[in-house]
Amino acid sequence: MPIVQTELPTTAEICVAEIEKLTEAYPFCRSEELAVTAFGRPIRTLVIGSGARKVLYSASHHANEWITTPLLLKFCEELAEAIASGGELGGVSGAAVNEAATIYMVPMVNPDGVDLVTGAIEPGSLQYEAAATLAERYPSIPFPEGWKANLLGVDLNLNYPAGWLQAREIKFEQGYTRPGPRDYVGRSPLSQAETRALAGYTEAVDPALVLAYHTQGREIYWQYADMEVPGAQALGEQFAALSGYRLAEVPYESSFAGYKDWFIRFFGRPGYTIEAGAGTNPLPLEQFTEIYRDNLPILLTAALGI
Repeated sequence: MPIVQTELPTTAEICVAEIEKLTEAYPFCRSEELAVTAFGRPIRTLVIGSGARKVLYSASHHANEWITTPLLLKFCEELAEAIASGGELGGVSGAAVNEAATIYMVPMVNPDGVDLVTGAIEPGSLQYEAAATLAERYPSIPFPEGWKANLLGVDLNLNYPAGWLQAREIKFEQGYTRPGPRDYVGRSPLSQAETRALAGYTEAVDPALVLAYHTQGREIYWQYADMEVPGAQALGEQFAALSGYRLAEVPYESSFAGYKDWFIRFFGRPGYTIEAGAGTNPLPLEQFTEIYRDNLPILLTAALGI
């Protein structure tokens, strides 16, 4: 029976439990606790592979995009099985991936927000009611399904030091001036435990490439400002060809203060935001099989390089 279950929403507790089961079943998989959120939920890593090429994949920066978490967990499980059995994944030898790359993953950057959207935080609880109070300021955003932020009301993918002041100006003009369900940039860059943890981990890993998984739109974003990263467009075009997604320019109003923006700015290496699936967030689990099929070649190619 598979360890990673995709029939039910992946809560923070389920994510941690599945990571623990994966590291127990496959001792060559490793995990550590990066940080604890303001509400006590752990942010854990999951690492597989022993090769020289280091890549870092993240998921669930945004609460209602939690379907990206089982994407990374399932990928790790299937790759681990291929390594252990001497088999293949996506037509690629598990041993070849293991020898070529070390894949660092943070499958759930925003466990507090995910628990709100998935129902793990029950109506009437203090955490739920605190979030509901913040949401009242933005009545046009459905609650809790429209929630993207952490439980402090900060949009984590607008909290990185890469054009943060521009992001603040844009979002304030749009009316997102205080903590709420989405698009509030926080009081300063890296003001949140989650973003500090991921930025610090990225600096420690020093990866050749990052993938930041979001939903939805079936698009791949690869640029930040006017920076020219060698090889980034060519690899992005390969991702697009393999997945059927579109390599796209980031809309101006979403061009700043994201994780991949920060990575490109400070490391000068390829960083990609993958907008998986299509529809209205949160995407239904019925779409998971298609999302996994489309993104498996991206996950493997990013690890191996062109």
